[in-house]
Amino acid sequence: MAAVSPSRSASEARRSRPAAAGALPPTKATPEQKLVEAVIELMEAGTTPWRRPWDGRSGGHHLNLLSGRRYRGANPVLLTFGMHRRGSALPYWCGFAEARARGLVPRKGSKAVAIVRPQVQGRSRPTESSPIAHHQPSPGTGEPAGAPEVGNQEAGAQERTWIRYKPLPLFNAADLVGPGLEELIERRRFSEGLERRSEPERLAAAEAVLGAWPVPVSHGGDRACYWPEPDRIQLPDRCAFASPAAFYATWAHEGIHSTGHPSRLARDLGGGCGSESYAREELVAELGAVLLGDRLEIGSDSANHAAYLAHWVQLLHQSPRLLFQVLSEARRAADLICPEAVEPDPETL
Repeated sequence: MAAVSPSRSASEARRSRPAAAGALPPTKATPEQKLVEAVIELMEAGTTPWRRPWDGRSGGHHLNLLSGRRYRGANPVLLTFGMHRRGSALPYWCGFAEARARGLVPRKGSKAVAIVRPQVQGRSRPTESSPIAHHQPSPGTGEPAGAPEVGNQEAGAQERTWIRYKPLPLFNAADLVGPGLEELIERRRFSEGLERRSEPERLAAAEAVLGAWPVPVSHGGDRACYWPEPDRIQLPDRCAFASPAAFYATWAHEGIHSTGHPSRLARDLGGGCGSESYAREELVAELGAVLLGDRLEIGSDSANHAAYLAHWVQLLHQSPRLLFQVLSEARRAADLICPEAVEPDPETL
């Protein structure tokens, strides 16, 4: 499929549509809707908004500018979208209030990018049943992880708990102005305790993680793919790739596909090339590979995205919520292959 040619953005089309007589005024777009529109605009312009080579000079990971804390779950993908929107190379972020407390303010016209923060919600109700085990959901997925319940036998009540995801607007360091900004950026680049690994160390670690994934890999030919029925990954020889990082990024992509096997996460892998289910699964693999690229510190600079952009634009136009559903599936897939380390602080994103 050829890459889509630039066209009017979704927001432009909406603005140009005349209002019907007596119609209600348009509602204000939510942060999620604004994000999806921005992603569509980037793809309509021929940009792959999640492609990001690894830049170890800046620490690589998306970090809070002030605390140095890493953003987790599906949020690295949302923040990479944000970097593309503003053309920034700095993976450092902070909220408006915390920036203002340090004397920093966003530049005029700057736009925040919304990430998601998990919040536990609960409601008590009378019951005579015994306590129900609490199934702890995974934070930072970008999608609700279900509605687990927890019992309270002593109080004679049962509390039903679930996770909601509150949009949290962040500004990029490139959006900010104020005293001490450059010092903060340099502190993040060279902060104490930041694990810095050489490229050979990072590639060896990626080899270890991907090699431990229990799906056999065959090498040869000119095509990378995953075969569900024999449950096998096919990759070209290593020398066929432009760089070792590109080889591992492609391996990560096919590895994410393999998590959809019926014995694992049981996604729909049966769609033919050009079908909606095929395009959806490719988007899961793309975004899952971005998350793996961040966790393995290899980036996501593979070069086989353009042919899918037009189909993904069409899918997002039809169902904007698809982006967040796919992000949730991509996060679960990445967690199977390379789980994130548990953070002791429950407020960590």
